[in-house]
Amino acid sequence: MTKLRVTLSLRLRFGLGFCCALLNAQIVAAQMPLPAPKPPDGATLFKQQCATCHTTNLNDPTRQGPSLFNIIGRRAGAMEGFHYSSGFAKADFAWDEATLDSWIANPQEMIPGSVMAYRQARPEIRAAIIAYLRELH
Repeated sequence: MTKLRVTLSLRLRFGLGFCCALLNAQIVAAQMPLPAPKPPDGATLFKQQCATCHTTNLNDPTRQGPSLFNIIGRRAGAMEGFHYSSGFAKADFAWDEATLDSWIANPQEMIPGSVMAYRQARPEIRAAIIAYLRELH
């Protein structure tokens, strides 16, 4: 009887040990780091962060902000049919990548009296949105 208990006990120990080893291996595999997620492209970022107030074509009705179709090279405050805030009356520049970057980072600092509330502190997000806007023409 003692021999039977020892044999049964060893079988249970080794059997349970094997199951525990498999479980540990599965847990370790589940904890392996995942690849970094692909950052959203400019079009997706624009839709998520800008499209509430701006359109990207001239056919959609005007929203809170002007259409950004063909923004690169356009004079600031010069979109026909859009009523700009008072700060734009003094704006004397055309939009390019650098001015758009400054504008998106802090609109009120660039044009005092502007009413755009959105700010984007992350340069990589600003760059992706600006690259998307550059494609619109």
